[in-house]
Amino acid sequence: MKIFLVGFMGAGKTTNGKKLAKKLNLQFIDLDYYIEQKHRATISFIFDLIGEEGFRIIEHRAILEIIQGDNFLLSTGGGSPCFYNNMDIVNKNGLSIYLKLPAQALWQRLSKAKKKRPLLNNLNNNELLNYINNELKKREHFYNKADLIVDVHSLNINDLTEKILSHPKTTKKRPQAL
Repeated sequence: MKIFLVGFMGAGKTTNGKKLAKKLNLQFIDLDYYIEQKHRATISFIFDLIGEEGFRIIEHRAILEIIQGDNFLLSTGGGSPCFYNNMDIVNKNGLSIYLKLPAQALWQRLSKAKKKRPLLNNLNNNELLNYINNELKKREHFYNKADLIVDVHSLNINDLTEKILSHPKTTKKRPQAL
């Protein structure tokens, strides 16, 4: 089973991904952490060194490496689905889930964690809200290609686990009882 969580930064992909992976007995992989370990550098440092375009190439290559494995849940970066056909690659290789939150809720979460996020580092609160609104408009097209779309405000891990286990992309790969 291969599961991919997509959504805007701050939507809860890592937090909820860890819970889901545990319930489904899957390896949890956070894409940013995977990249940091592989390149022995923080995402912020990579951004500073080679810019967003260079980072997106590294991110794409990491996704291509990870999909070679099996039995994992991958928490992607917020922009991952929007570059280099990553969303199509994800959908061809497993079950994608969009964790959806409105811009205002994302702003509330992200305004407290700007220093950890290279794209938000230098934005004041008004600029941050504008950035979220603008980026969400650009990215929703990609996020909405997900197999499942889940409102994070009403997210129930047990219900989502059942939806995952009964989804055609996950049931066809499990052996059936004789």
